[in-house]
Amino acid sequence: MDITTIRDFRAARTDADLALIEGETLIAGGTWLMSEPQPTTTGFVDLTTMGWPDLEVSDAGLRIGATCTIARLVRWAQQEAPAEWTAAPLAVDAANALLASFKIWNTATVGGNVCRSFAAAGMVSLAVALDGVAVIWSPRPQAGTTLFTERRQPVADIITGNGTNSLDRGEVLRAIEIPVTALRSRAALRKIALAEHGRSGAVVTGRVDPDGSSVFAVTAATAAPTVWRFGGLPAEPDLADAVAGASGYYTDPLGAADWRRGVSVELARRVRAQLEDAA
Repeated sequence: MDITTIRDFRAARTDADLALIEGETLIAGGTWLMSEPQPTTTGFVDLTTMGWPDLEVSDAGLRIGATCTIARLVRWAQQEAPAEWTAAPLAVDAANALLASFKIWNTATVGGNVCRSFAAAGMVSLAVALDGVAVIWSPRPQAGTTLFTERRQPVADIITGNGTNSLDRGEVLRAIEIPVTALRSRAALRKIALAEHGRSGAVVTGRVDPDGSSVFAVTAATAAPTVWRFGGLPAEPDLADAVAGASGYYTDPLGAADWRRGVSVELARRVRAQLEDAA
């Protein structure tokens, strides 16, 4: 749609270009920003012109540039990921859990999906499942320009609610780093929606790391990600009790809180069984 309040558009090419003035906001894919009125926004600052690499593979794991599109990440997971990174296909499952057409996949960015922080954000589900860490640039104004300090924070800790996060105005999500241990895990994702092609009402992920420890998470069903860690694969009753006892289940037009709680328990059972069968 036309955003009639926009008067200025800047292409960022250096760190200094990322300094925002009143009314400006950062834009990458813009699939949400351009979907509804932005009455307080008068200018866009384009991140895609910064030239950040989409994906960087190293011995430490995978670094996903914030401006990497969902389509590019999916293509990497399907065709380019190292064979020993057995959890890489989870990126495809997470993208499919996001209610979006192929046109959105080719425009929307991983960083934008995380920064919008909707409970049903597929890239949040992926990052939380694989212990993704956000690389955040925090502005440090100096003498008429803006420099940045860099900090790291787990993506699971950034999301504070359905559509809210702890990032301050002017902070920039630079990348998401996925550790190699998580990428070498056995991993699974299950999701459910009220409609066949509807937005996810509950997403449950689980993984078993090479050392035998396991991590389970609920997203979409709880306003903020909920994560459990176990020394091994938990017994089914223990996992079911943990998921059933979680706080944060909420009601909206896409599902009632009690329904979200109930289906999350069932999805957790199925994820656990899948991981056990793959052992």
